[in-house]
Amino acid sequence: MTEQITFDDFLKVDIRVGRVIDAAVFPEARKPAYKLVIDFGEEIGTRKSSAQITVLYTPEELVGRLVMAVVNFPPRQIGPVMSEVLVLGFSDSTGNISLAAPDHDVPIGGRLH
Repeated sequence: MTEQITFDDFLKVDIRVGRVIDAAVFPEARKPAYKLVIDFGEEIGTRKSSAQITVLYTPEELVGRLVMAVVNFPPRQIGPVMSEVLVLGFSDSTGNISLAAPDHDVPIGGRLH
């Protein structure tokens, strides 16, 4: 476990649910990855991300899927792509990333609490 944080620290991390509207192979990435476009609703709009999730998902499976992402990190240049959000997931026993997502349909743009 990492060091404890306060509830105010937790509130600084803005985690929202979005729907993947486009997913494509990202051949310029150092490690296998996809370029994602995610719709977070009216307040945030669409954002781009790079995600190393190629082992467990295909681009076709990702389109339409709900995902959780940190939306208030500064953008980060990853090759030719400016990644605007950090898509969240968990490593399985072999290190492949399994996406974190709500298990019921919820409105996009909703904040984790």
